Parts: sequence; structure tokens; C-alpha cells
Amino acid sequence: MRPTRLGWLDALRAVAALAVVFDHSSYAFLPELRRELMPQFNIGRYGIMLFFLVSGYIVPASLERRGCVRTFWIGRAFRMYPLWAAAVTAVLALDLLDIAELRAGPGRQSLTTVAVAHMTLLQELLGTPSLLLVLWTLSYEMAFYLLVVALFTVRLHRRSAAAAVTLAVLAAVSAAVGGTLPASALSRAVGTGPLVGLATIALTLAICCASAGTPALRVAGGVLGGVSALVLVAFNGTVAMWEGLVILAVMFLGTAVHRAENGASGRRRVAGTAAVVVACAVGSAYRYGDGAHSTRRGWILAFLLAALTFGAGLAARHRRVPRPLTALGTISYSVYLVHPVLLTVTDGTVGRWRHDVPALEAAFLAVLLPLCALTYRYVEIPGQAWGRRLARRVQPGSRGGGQPMW
Repeated sequence: MRPTRLGWLDALRAVAALAVVFDHSSYAFLPELRRELMPQFNIGRYGIMLFFLVSGYIVPASLERRGCVRTFWIGRAFRMYPLWAAAVTAVLALDLLDIAELRAGPGRQSLTTVAVAHMTLLQELLGTPSLLLVLWTLSYEMAFYLLVVALFTVRLHRRSAAAAVTLAVLAAVSAAVGGTLPASALSRAVGTGPLVGLATIALTLAICCASAGTPALRVAGGVLGGVSALVLVAFNGTVAMWEGLVILAVMFLGTAVHRAENGASGRRRVAGTAAVVVACAVGSAYRYGDGAHSTRRGWILAFLLAALTFGAGLAARHRRVPRPLTALGTISYSVYLVHPVLLTVTDGTVGRWRHDVPALEAAFLAVLLPLCALTYRYVEIPGQAWGRRLARRVQPGSRGGGQPMW
């Protein structure tokens, strides 16, 4: 099998997806192993950081390759929303049928507020608990997209290394000065409902204006979206400010690596950028890592191993990639979103065990992977095809032709 151009990225997605699945499924089927592992190595954070590095490497390139914000947003929407809608609908239906129970309900918030917040994909940054436990990462992905578009509209998109360093240093500063704002601080200050309304209006204006044909509107929309994203990540995230900023720095580091690989930036600069991001992330985690979500040692080791895994994948990018890894990487988005839905079913049927049952873990994967192959085939592929057709129609200077951007 000849190595594909992006086969190594598919392999990294596969590793990341399996890490996240193991992190969540081990609660139910391997609790003893989990209790021993987590203080030393936070496997969930490892998978998530690896996903963020891969997203940073590939996503901004799709915008710059086509040079059109409008088609970029169409591509992202049809890539993310169809499966997102299917997964959320499935878990709500299971809850209504009493087959499974939602882990996070609306609480005191209105159903309208919860629904609107989720539609923006920014719910985790708007003080609204995610209906699926993994959706919180999509909020940070969305914030990254807004920042990428902002830099593109003001023609600073080639400064990925500078963006990564700036965000990493801000993370370290927030940790050094003792920045311990409570989770969802803005929501507490102004109320979740008003914040969701303001953010939805700002997001709509930002995307519409950044996609417009007038240069001034594009810049205004890009800046509005970027500033809104940065404020929400810094002051309204459910993770600590330092970790939210580190997440963004990690994604921009992935972008900087992509530029170096394509000759748009020097490799020494990228190496320096990586050193700064890693140092700031580790230093911040050392200061504030012993929180409710992870121990200091477990988070730091997970972060370092994610960076090393990405580096190893990059170094081996011209080698052959085993077909099972590329296949799993292809359906990794389905694996990521579908496994918590399946876990809600197993929680309500076989339940959670007090001792390790490897056979149940294996059975869970044996059901999950074929199910994800189906959702990829019948949800993801049609959604991306619709997005390509729409992008060809709205592409400036196009009469319905052209190559898809992703």
C-alpha cells in the first residue's frame, strides 16, 4: 500500500479517537485500570490535544487554499453539523424513550437557551452544559475557526507561529498571576440567557460580514468573530483560562508546523514556537493542574505525549500507514460523536461495573466501530457532498464549477 498524502494524519486521528473512547468507556468497563492510570496519564486529554494539533495542521490550509471565507464556513458547517445533529437527536430520542438518561440536562436554563447555545456550537463557552460529554471540544474548535478567519481577513494568517506564542504566553501569565476566575464567569455576571443571545447575534454578524464581498465588511466581521471567540475562551470557559488559551495555542502550533512543511516558514522558527508552547503549557499545568478534572502529573504527561505522537507522525509521514489505521482515522469524527451515545445505552442496560471486564470493553468496540462506519457512510459523506455542491455555487468567480476545498 502506497502512503497517501494525508495518511499519517488519519493515523493520528485514529489514535486520538481510540484514546478518547477508552477514557470514557473505561468508566464503565475498566474502572480499576482507570483508577490506576489516570493520576499518572490523562488519556482523554492526550487524545483531545492530539486532535487539536491535527485540526490546527489541516483546517486553516483549507481556507487559504481556496481563499474564500464563505466556502470555508460552508465546508465547516456541512462537515460538522450533519453528524452533530444526528448524535444529539439520537441521545434526545433515547432519553424520551427512557432507554438512556441525559448526563447533562438544561437545569434552570430554558430549552430555547440550551437549543440556541448548542446550535452555535459554542455552548461550552456560553455557560450551557453540553448534551453530549464530548461536545465541549467542538466549542474550542469553533473558537479556533473564528480566530483563523479573523487573521485571514486582516491578512495576518501567515503569523501562525506568532499567534501560538502569544496565546501560550498569555496562558502562562494567567497562571503566574493566579488567574482563577470561576467557570463561566461572564455567564454568572450577565446571565446565561442574555449572553447566549448576544453571542448568537455576534456570531451571525461575524460570519455573514466576513463572508461578504466588501473588504471593510469582511474585516469587521472577522475581527468581531475573533474578539468574541477570544473573550469567551478566556473568561467564560468551563476549563481554566490557562488551559483554554493553551488549547488555542496548540492548534495554532499545528498550523505553524503546516507552514514550515510547505516552505512558508522556517523550521527553526517552528521549533522555537513549539518550545515556547510546550514550556508555557507545562508551566501553567504545574501551577494549576491539580484540579477536579485532572492531576498535575497526568495532564502534563498527556500533553507531552500528544506533542511527541504528533511529531512522530510528522517524521513518519512518508512511510506506509497500516490500512486499519487510515480506515479508523477516516471515521474518527463518527467514533468521537457516536461513542458517548452508545455509552448512554450501555449505562442503562449493562450498567457500570466495579471491577474490570475486558470482554465488555471489547464488545463495546465491536459494536461501536461498525456503527460508526454506517454513520460515516450515510450521514457524513452525504453531508460533505451537499457542502461541496453549495460551495461550488457560491464560490466567487465560479459558475458552478471548481474543485472542492476540503
